[in-house]
Amino acid sequence: MSWLNKTVWITGASSGIGRAAANRWAELGARVILSSRKKMALQEVANQWTEEQRSQSFILPLDLSQSEQLSGKVAEALQWAGTIDVMVHCGGISQRSTVLKTDLSVDRRVMEVDYFGTLALTKALLPHFVERQAGQFVVVTSLMGLFSSPLRSGYCGAKHALHGFFESLRAEHHDDGIGVTMVCPGFIHTNISMNAVVGDGSQQGTMDAKTGAGLTPEVCAARMVRAVERRKPQVLIGRFEIVGAYLKRFAPGLMRRIVRKAAVT
Repeated sequence: MSWLNKTVWITGASSGIGRAAANRWAELGARVILSSRKKMALQEVANQWTEEQRSQSFILPLDLSQSEQLSGKVAEALQWAGTIDVMVHCGGISQRSTVLKTDLSVDRRVMEVDYFGTLALTKALLPHFVERQAGQFVVVTSLMGLFSSPLRSGYCGAKHALHGFFESLRAEHHDDGIGVTMVCPGFIHTNISMNAVVGDGSQQGTMDAKTGAGLTPEVCAARMVRAVERRKPQVLIGRFEIVGAYLKRFAPGLMRRIVRKAAVT
């Protein structure tokens, strides 16, 4: 398909998978709205593009934890673009700590950013999609949205919640021409583990070994874009770790034993 004259809005576009996705869609000729909390980092992304690509981009900083402000951000995006074709939810934070050692405020923070912020943006944009009878939500969750792992209880909870919400949205708005693609990455070499919050709310500050050995964000973004073009309901991206999703479905007892015995960092 051609992305010319199509508008793609990406949250979490300043780094990692979101940045790689923004680069990919810009290469394909889409009009790209770049969002994250870090305005300067967004400008760095756009500054690497050609003059023509920059002219087809719009930098729109936002904070997913400030959900009451997100309807205004949708208005700004529509004022610039006129129409939005694809909304890519890629912004979020991760967590690394046991249930016992995780303060409830940390769980609330993860849910506020990863779940409620995404929902607020979705609900604000949804009427535009309904009016157009077209549109696609692309939700970058995680394999942790399909099965759970120790040391990530808050993160797993938020990602599972996203799957539940968007499955309902897909069913409710199928006849409105609105699609949902759930993107479930495994280990991708980004700073997600370094930026993950621990039990007291501080950052972990170290790279998980398996994350460091993961696929590049560029490979992940390319596979994601292909899935979006095909309007797939869900895509798993990773190496051997994606087997966990199938074990959870077809051999849940075995999967529980594997998770209990796995060396998790």
